[in-house]
Amino acid sequence: MKKILLLSFFVLPIALVAQNVDSLQIKKISDDVFTNGKAYDNLRFLCKQVGPRLSGSPQAQKAVEATARMLKEAGADTVYLQPCMVPHWIRGEKEKGKIILDKNQSFDLKLCALGNSEGTGKNGVTGEVVEVKTMAELHRLGTAGIKGKIVFFNFAMNPTNVQTFRSYGESGTARRIGPAQAAKYGALAVMVRSLASNGDDYPHTGTTQYNDSFPKIGAVAISTNDADRLSIELTTHDVVKAYIRTTSTMLPDVQSYNVVGEIRGSHFPNEVITVGGHLDSWDLAEGAQDDGAGCVQSIEVLRAIKAAGIKPKRTIRAVMFMNEENGGRGGEKYLELAKFNKEQHLFALESDAGGFTPRGFGFDMKPQQLAKVQEWKPLFYPYGVYELRAGGGGSDISPLRSIGTALSGLSPDSQRYFDLHHAATDTFEAVSKRELHLGAINMAALIYLVDKYGL
Repeated sequence: MKKILLLSFFVLPIALVAQNVDSLQIKKISDDVFTNGKAYDNLRFLCKQVGPRLSGSPQAQKAVEATARMLKEAGADTVYLQPCMVPHWIRGEKEKGKIILDKNQSFDLKLCALGNSEGTGKNGVTGEVVEVKTMAELHRLGTAGIKGKIVFFNFAMNPTNVQTFRSYGESGTARRIGPAQAAKYGALAVMVRSLASNGDDYPHTGTTQYNDSFPKIGAVAISTNDADRLSIELTTHDVVKAYIRTTSTMLPDVQSYNVVGEIRGSHFPNEVITVGGHLDSWDLAEGAQDDGAGCVQSIEVLRAIKAAGIKPKRTIRAVMFMNEENGGRGGEKYLELAKFNKEQHLFALESDAGGFTPRGFGFDMKPQQLAKVQEWKPLFYPYGVYELRAGGGGSDISPLRSIGTALSGLSPDSQRYFDLHHAATDTFEAVSKRELHLGAINMAALIYLVDKYGL
C-alpha cells in the first residue's frame, strides 16, 4: 500500500509539471500569433491580389505561386509542389433565368450554375416547374410527372440543428445528385434551393455529380428568397413555368499543384504530421472563409512553431490542397505520393469550416488515441476550445485514413458559415482577424502536442 501511495505522490507532480510547461509554451505561441501573426495579411493578399481560385484557372496558378512564397516567408525548411491533374470547369456567360406566372407576370431569378454542370445551350430552356421536397417524392413522380419539365428541388436546411454542417449534409443531396436523378426521368433542367441557413438574395453554388447513364442537363442554384417565393407561387397558380439559360461546360483536365511546406523533424523525420486547407475556391467570390482561412491558418502554424523556437521531433507539413471543391484530386494525389514515398503519416489536421471563432476539434482515430488527446482539454480552455470529440477530419485528408492516419478537423462556430458558403458574400471583409488568428493558435497548439507526445 505504501508503494502505491508513494508512486501516486511522484507521478501526479510530474504530470502537473508537464502540463504547466505545455501551458506556458502554448501561451508563448498565442502571444506571438496575436502580436505578430501573418495569417490575416496573407488572407488579404490571397483574396484581393489573387481573387477567386477555381481549379484550372489562371487565378489558381497565381495562388499556388503566392502560397509557396508565404510558406518560405513562414520559415519552412523546404517548399515544393505536387503536380496533379484537375478538372477545368468554366461558368461561361452570366446565367439568366425567370419565373413565368402568366402572359403578363414574371420575375427574374437570382441564380448561378452548379459547379461541373453543363449548360442549357445558348437559347436556354423553358418548361413547367414541378417542385419536390424529398428524393422519395422525385422517385414517386417518375417519368410521368417529370418528363419535359424543370424540377425545383426545394430542400430547405433544417433550422433545428445547432450544428449547421449536419443540416448541410442532409439537404445537400439535392445539389449533389439531384440533376442526375431528375435527368433519369426526362427533366429538361433543374433548379436547386441554395444551401444557406438564412434567407438571402445570393445563390450558392457547389458541385453536382452527373451519371453517365443519363443526359447531362442544365442545373442551377437559386437564392433562398427566390425559392420561398417560387414555392408560394406554385400553390396559387395552376401552371408556373421557368426559363433558364446557362453556358457552363467542362473542358479537358489541366495540370495544377498541391503546395507543400515542411519543417523537418529532429528525432523522427519519417513520421509526418500534416496540417492544411484547400487552396481552390469557387468563382463567385474571393473564397475567404472557404477555404482561404484554412490555408493561411496552416501556414501560420509553421510560422508560429518556428517563432516559438520549437524544434519538432516529427516532420510538420503544411499543405495547400488543390481541387477540393469540384474533384478532390489534390487529396488523392497527396495519398498517392505518400504511398509511393513510403511515408509514415501519424496525424493530419484540416481547417475547412471557416475562420470563425474556434469551438473544438473533431477526431477520427482509435479510441485509445482519442482518450490521450482528451487529456489535453485543460490546455485549450483558455483559448475558447471546449470540445475534443469523436468524429471529424476533412475532405482533403480523408484519403489518408486508408493508411491508418489519425485525422482531425477544426470546428469553428458554424452559425454564420452558410450565409457565405459558395456565394458572392465569401469575401475578405467577412473575416475577423482575431477569430482567424485564434483558430491558428489552437491548431498550432494541437500540432505541438501531437508532435511532442505522439499518439
